[in-house]
Amino acid sequence: MDFLIRDAKKEDMTQVLELIQELALFEKEPNAVEVTVADLQRDGFGDKKLFHCFVAEKMDRLVGIALIYPRYSTWKGPVVHLEDLIVAKEMRGSGLGTALLDQVVKYGHDLGVKRISWEVLDWNEPAITFYEKKGANVMRDWDVVQLNEAGIKSYVEGLNVTLN
Repeated sequence: MDFLIRDAKKEDMTQVLELIQELALFEKEPNAVEVTVADLQRDGFGDKKLFHCFVAEKMDRLVGIALIYPRYSTWKGPVVHLEDLIVAKEMRGSGLGTALLDQVVKYGHDLGVKRISWEVLDWNEPAITFYEKKGANVMRDWDVVQLNEAGIKSYVEGLNVTLN
């Protein structure tokens, strides 16, 4: 292997954001990234740590990340959510994705979680194949449900009307 997997440091967040933006471009959402370096530094290394991040480093440059955070399943108990596993385009097929996923699974195992979960776009067949080869269950009968910031605001405004 010509890369090193390690825990992210606060000073890595500029390069982490670059990889996040690369993923957004790949996922055809180039303008969707709103998070900043300051957000990542605060949320990953501040008083209330909201996520843990592993990075892959090659020649003093980050070429991959796995960003995870704790969740709780009402059916299983403690679980970990893998928000993103990102491998720089030039490193795909190098074993880096496997190394990052290995690190996440070991981390979850050491924590004693009951499940590690994540989403994958239905058109990203290389990723789906990769995850299935690793033994993951790609649950195609579940849909992701989200309320974005505008949806949250609208929802709350609707509550205020009915509560008053």
